[in-house]
Amino acid sequence: MKIPLVMTVISPDRTGLVEAIARAVAEQGGNWLESRMCRLGGEFAGILRVEVSAAKKSALLATLQKISTDGLQIVVRDDAPISVVSGQQTKLELVGSDRPGIVRDITSALARANVNVEEFSSELISAPMSGETLFKASARLQLPENCNLAALKKDLEQIAADLLVDVSLAEIS
Repeated sequence: MKIPLVMTVISPDRTGLVEAIARAVAEQGGNWLESRMCRLGGEFAGILRVEVSAAKKSALLATLQKISTDGLQIVVRDDAPISVVSGQQTKLELVGSDRPGIVRDITSALARANVNVEEFSSELISAPMSGETLFKASARLQLPENCNLAALKKDLEQIAADLLVDVSLAEIS
């Protein structure tokens, strides 16, 4: 019987981190199912989901423990249920002048509407003509079936006006 494992990884960035984890999974007959990983501020962080036979779980955990050296930290969860959520998937895009509180204000509106943030990424970029620092964010959202999309858009537009940012929502097909 195969069991899913969800792992979080954080380490000072260095060559070979992903390969070491992938090798450990493969050596135990595991299958790498999905992952999100990136380098931020000199640190490497990621989350991944693998599948391994129940008989090999302990060996995989022991192998991962052996490679967890030099600041590499791996946390493994095997009790995370895989759930299917109903509702509409939507993409949120935001861009505007950088200022403290943008993420807090936008995510507060999403939380009030019971919207789940499934994926979120952000960065600071330079405006093409002025060179001004802009905050840019993108999110994949799961709207609940009873979500009032018009009310959510109105709430986000009010926040966007207050923060001087542009926000858009687009349904993901």
